[in-house]
Amino acid sequence: MNLSADRKAMKNRHLLLSFDGDMKMAKSFVTILIAVAVSLSSVLTGGCESSAQTGAALGGLSGAGIGAIVGHQSGRAAEGALIGGAVGGGAGYMLGNEQDKKKTQAEMSSLREETNCVTVNITNSNGSVSQVRLQKQGVGYVGTRGEYYNQLPTEAQLMPVYGF
Repeated sequence: MNLSADRKAMKNRHLLLSFDGDMKMAKSFVTILIAVAVSLSSVLTGGCESSAQTGAALGGLSGAGIGAIVGHQSGRAAEGALIGGAVGGGAGYMLGNEQDKKKTQAEMSSLREETNCVTVNITNSNGSVSQVRLQKQGVGYVGTRGEYYNQLPTEAQLMPVYGF
């Protein structure tokens, strides 16, 4: 009977140690998840100035969360979170930076187009005003109907084409 009581006591002690170890891992995992959630909420409420910054922040947080989950399986949640955060942050930055480049190119193209355009107002026979937008092309100008002018046309030159 004594032997059976000793085995029971050892089994209970093993269960307590196992439960204690699982609780520590669960607490560290919950701590990491809370840190990720708090960081993510601060990024979303505080905002970033560029897509690259936002991508780096969200990628880093996502990577850290995924890394912590994967690392937790091998008992190395903190290392997994660090590696995942670094990889995710780098990938997020690269994707966000490409979005910033596209946005800048679109803005530059729009600005170039605006600076190469001139609007000439034509007063019609009934007193209304028609606006004619001319695109600068080389030394001349092209009207919206495709006609070419060697220099900036006057209202009188535009009247036969656009006036009424």
